[in-house]
Amino acid sequence: MNDRVTKSAKSASDDTTPSAPRETARAADALALLEADHRAVEKLFDAFAQSRGDQRDTLDAKAALAQRACEELTMHTIIEEELLYPAAQQALPEDDELDVDEAFVEHFLVKTLIAKFETLKPGDQGFDATFKVMSELVRHHIEEEEGQLFPALRRTGCDLAALGNKIAARKQTLQARLDEAGARAVGDKT
Repeated sequence: MNDRVTKSAKSASDDTTPSAPRETARAADALALLEADHRAVEKLFDAFAQSRGDQRDTLDAKAALAQRACEELTMHTIIEEELLYPAAQQALPEDDELDVDEAFVEHFLVKTLIAKFETLKPGDQGFDATFKVMSELVRHHIEEEEGQLFPALRRTGCDLAALGNKIAARKQTLQARLDEAGARAVGDKT
């Protein structure tokens, strides 16, 4: 993909992705970090929806946006499954645990759709439809988390600062691995 397309996809998420110094400051609240991730992914979904046509530049832009969205969602689901959901299951009363169970199922569906992008390419039949379904599912998931799970978790008195620090550290590790894999892939092409 050309640099212009990659920069376009990256800038769609950069507006809400905190820089390193800010991330440390925002790590005081785990849910604020996760909400920032949600906003970044929603921007990628919106940018993809605005990409219309079958010209090479448009297809390249869609490929870059889909790749970035899949990367962001993959990191986000790992963080939620490893850190947020176990904390929520521990802190929430039993009747609220259904929300966490539903979130795991929604993550499974999103990961299934992400896996489809390993074989689907922009312009292929089903590429745009798969991305649209994934974005709709994720938007629904975000709505439920931010409308139900996050407020319930806030009411428990769970230590969101400590959880935020763990989330920030895990995200940094995952991003470093992603950057490393990207550098290797670029090296393999040269």
